[in-house]
Amino acid sequence: MIKKLLDKVFSRGAKASRAPTVVPVSRHGLTRERISRCARRTCEGLQEAGYEAYVVGGAVRDLLLDLEPKDFDVATDATPEQVHAVFRRSRIIGRRFRLVHVLCGQEMVETSTFRAPHSDDATHQVKDEHGRLLRDNAFGTQQEDALRRDFTVNALYYNPATEEILDFVDGMKDLEARRLRIIGEARSRYREDPVRMLRAVRLAAKLRMDLDPGTRAPIPEMAELVQNVPGARLFEEMLKLLLSGHAVACIRQLRAEGLHHGLLPMLDVILEQPMGERFVMLALERTDERVRADKTVSPGFLFAALLWHEVLAAWNAAQARGVAPVPAMHEAMDQVLSVQAERMSVPRRFGTDMKEIWLMQWRFAQRSGKRPFRVLESPKLRASFDFLLLRCESGELDAEVGQWWERFQNASDEERSRMLLPAPKGAGAGRKRRRRRQGGAGESSSAAEQVEQS
Repeated sequence: MIKKLLDKVFSRGAKASRAPTVVPVSRHGLTRERISRCARRTCEGLQEAGYEAYVVGGAVRDLLLDLEPKDFDVATDATPEQVHAVFRRSRIIGRRFRLVHVLCGQEMVETSTFRAPHSDDATHQVKDEHGRLLRDNAFGTQQEDALRRDFTVNALYYNPATEEILDFVDGMKDLEARRLRIIGEARSRYREDPVRMLRAVRLAAKLRMDLDPGTRAPIPEMAELVQNVPGARLFEEMLKLLLSGHAVACIRQLRAEGLHHGLLPMLDVILEQPMGERFVMLALERTDERVRADKTVSPGFLFAALLWHEVLAAWNAAQARGVAPVPAMHEAMDQVLSVQAERMSVPRRFGTDMKEIWLMQWRFAQRSGKRPFRVLESPKLRASFDFLLLRCESGELDAEVGQWWERFQNASDEERSRMLLPAPKGAGAGRKRRRRRQGGAGESSSAAEQVEQS
């Protein structure tokens, strides 16, 4: 037992002191011109001040794979305070990890100090009862920084001055083999940060890489640790996954690894229902197409699609109990979002968009009288209509509904009047009865009429 402990200690020390493999530009082909101006300036400024500085992480990985990075990160041996002193336009942020945002015009480069491997030193680290790191600001060497990163392909350090890549963990070999491998012992790394399991799935799908067997093996048994991640951080990671341009592949990978259960409440139920799965996958396919075409994507629309069939089921159940359609819809929306909030903190602005899109689905069903004209005045008409077309394309609604609204939007006022459907029998009498129950037409309108007036 003592021998194993000593072997572990010395092997860890050997890894930490391992000299990096220096990969010249003649082999990897990544020239400094492909690095963003702000990232080059950040590295140059720190190096001129006497510090080490490298572009690191996803940007290096993506450029080597001929992908366009969304942002650039820099790693340095300078402390956050020293980085801030070098760049006038910069700010120190973070609590769990202290970072510096260096600003160059509209561009921002996130700059981190080399960090040491995880230890039991409570002065720099704080963990919860599950072993998840709550705070980790222990600074270290570049070799130590490489060992504490998540995946080998994310631990490549590019020096714009020399155009060389420093590789401490055989990341270049994994990149060439299209293999995603976690650095260190997988169970320990997932326990420290369960989000790494979601990130592994997202990157494997996005980069079309195979998960290394040792990286994949612990995921099914440790998936429940995701439940301990704060809702806001879980939402952020899910948003990255769903807006990656490979959402369909990511969701399929989540299912394959057993990570979809309980991640988005009821998503596992939806994906086991033929109609629900068809609708959700169609929404994700459309999202992927827009992301790849560099078009804007609304997170509110996407999450409205993911949770729609749960809202629909709750809406139908409320109406079956005798609740009027609009109050039933409000009840259903609140119920589903309340369950969702227990696991993932959806920002209020997205929740508002989701509710408007859902409520418009009821309004689309009203094709008589003045209601269709009021629908055209809604600021959420475009997004809500796209949502309606998804419902039609998935087979949930008759295609005629979507075609009618397409024609109605493009028709003249005279043509629109001719397109209106006859009012359902008894509709006027129902409104009069509701007014009488509420004290007459001079008093407050019914919930449905309030929606129509909004």
